[in-house]
Amino acid sequence: MRILTVGAGAAGGYFGALLARAGQDVTFLVRPGRAAALSTRGLRVSGQGEEFVLEPRLTTADTLSGGYDLVLLSVKSTALAAAAHDLAPAVGPGTTIVPLLNGMAHLDSLGARFGERAVLGGVAKVVTTLDDDGDILRMAPPRALLVGETGPASADPSARVREIRAALNGAGITSPDVEDIVAAMWHKWVFITTLAAVTCLMRGSVGEVNAATGGEELGRAVLAEAAAVSAAAGYPVPEAERAATAATVTAAGSPLTPSMYRDLQSGRPTEVEHVFGDLLARARALSVPVPLLELATLHLRVHQRRVTKE
Repeated sequence: MRILTVGAGAAGGYFGALLARAGQDVTFLVRPGRAAALSTRGLRVSGQGEEFVLEPRLTTADTLSGGYDLVLLSVKSTALAAAAHDLAPAVGPGTTIVPLLNGMAHLDSLGARFGERAVLGGVAKVVTTLDDDGDILRMAPPRALLVGETGPASADPSARVREIRAALNGAGITSPDVEDIVAAMWHKWVFITTLAAVTCLMRGSVGEVNAATGGEELGRAVLAEAAAVSAAAGYPVPEAERAATAATVTAAGSPLTPSMYRDLQSGRPTEVEHVFGDLLARARALSVPVPLLELATLHLRVHQRRVTKE
């Protein structure tokens, strides 16, 4: 199976590196500057007891050609349109695209461009970042990638899903059977909006928020709003998963921050519309009140206008 990983950032670079280390045929589609850095330094991964360096196979948009079986698309939503344009030459009649973005809106845009059948649902569960040298640092244990068809829920995965899961599991990436990938995407959306809303609104890590009076209550209240939207959409969050999210966002002393918080703190654009704006639109259409999520969205929109001058 020929695999194209679009981007070599914190998440896509990590999963692509594991697949390449396991002997899969992996090529990274990157920008010229990133290509130059990786050619010089290699693709380096460290953290959580693992450390390795790869000499990755690289391509840029101007040299990309077709013939790929699987495209792992791991970019920020702000770069989605450009990435879709760049990867188009790699997509043929038998190509499968697995996007690893949070939220749901990207399924529609990718399906419109490449055909709905070409696009699977995907959920990445990994905590990684790029350090100052552009190396990938894994900060917490999870390294899972859920994959599935976006049609009706089924306990019997398609042949292409079975093949992709086998490749992922063979590389040490947990990829269990998932009957309903759309539900899994909604539940990840609940998790990430809760975590991002709490940390971005309060401008602190999970531990810093919960050290203040009222911090724990805020986390639970935001989670209740996000979970209510998911339930109204037809995807109630299982109690065990909801409890795990609650435990994560109320953990005393936790240094955890999501990438959206780190973008906010660094003065970079965020994925506010893709992650928060779309969820708010769905909440309104479903008549679900979400005042805390509305406040977090406004906060991030003000930041977005400041840094993008739009």
